Amino acid sequence: MSNTPIKGIYVPNITPYHPDGTLNEGELRNIVSWLIDKGVSGIFPNGSLGEFIRLSFEERKKVISIIADEVDGRVPILAGAAEPNTDLVLEMCHHCADLGCRAVSITGPYYFKPSQESIEAYFQDLAERSPIDIVVYNIPTLASEISVPVLTRLALNYPRIVGTKDSSADMCRFLHVMNAIKPTRPDFSVMVGWEELLVPTMMMGGDGGTVSTAGVAPEVMMKIYHDCVAGNWEQAKDYQYKLLELFQTMLTAKNFPTGFRLGYEARGFTPGGVRFPNAPSEVNDLTAIKDKISCLLGDCGLGDLPHSCSIPNFEAQATYNPVSMAQSTQTSGVSRNDVEDIVRKVMRNLNI
Repeated sequence: MSNTPIKGIYVPNITPYHPDGTLNEGELRNIVSWLIDKGVSGIFPNGSLGEFIRLSFEERKKVISIIADEVDGRVPILAGAAEPNTDLVLEMCHHCADLGCRAVSITGPYYFKPSQESIEAYFQDLAERSPIDIVVYNIPTLASEISVPVLTRLALNYPRIVGTKDSSADMCRFLHVMNAIKPTRPDFSVMVGWEELLVPTMMMGGDGGTVSTAGVAPEVMMKIYHDCVAGNWEQAKDYQYKLLELFQTMLTAKNFPTGFRLGYEARGFTPGGVRFPNAPSEVNDLTAIKDKISCLLGDCGLGDLPHSCSIPNFEAQATYNPVSMAQSTQTSGVSRNDVEDIVRKVMRNLNI
């Protein structure tokens, strides 16, 4: 699958655990095969939803090995390789290449926030040394933002970098990326990582998405994608609006990705808890959130779930406000990193 275009709906799957917290290989295989049977375009292990940051390096390698074995060439795999240093990133790249993955997804550096010049040099080094194609993953709420100018130069100068996943929830940034790269390199994949923007980005020429809700409602996400490709915009918009509250509800559960794991429970899986403790007050809210998720899934037309909600005060239950999470990244054109780089250059020119 080394030359297949990266497009469609790739699922950032969860990592299921046994009650003792160890990896539940059997349930992971069940989830992956179920997703493939539902028609998803590809699988995206070791993303944020898979809690890669809470797994050991060996566990992350094991997750990809299990998934590659279960997939067995049925769909392409875009594997997370956001390791904390270059050597580990490259080791993971070789591991994924050996398993036949289509590409790896790599974020900007996390914890420390280097300059845009350093981020560009980092990806240049990876592009020159990686044995597998790279998708640059921009998720500024959790890792260093990769500015549009840096991403553009990487895309136009390094064939090994074949696409980007944008989880900034910034439609303006998405359009700038499309406008800067696609005219010169139309094969460069631009995928959205925020399901609330799937239809708008597809309307503007995006290639699809790697979206968490696809693991809970793959039928609906694939219908939206196929409707967009076919130009059935009214149907696509109808289902886009149906998904808004589902997505927001899964985000209301404290300790991400707890809410999405509740969604998997609603679909009949046993994902186990996240690898981080919930406060007792937060645990008390989970049953109501799961019930609401089930009702919203039923409202999307999924036959195995209820089509009407009988939860007391259903409409009054908490709904996630995306502004609080995305507010710091909702800029069009100039990011905080861009401003810092401009100031740094001016100070150098002034010999300060």
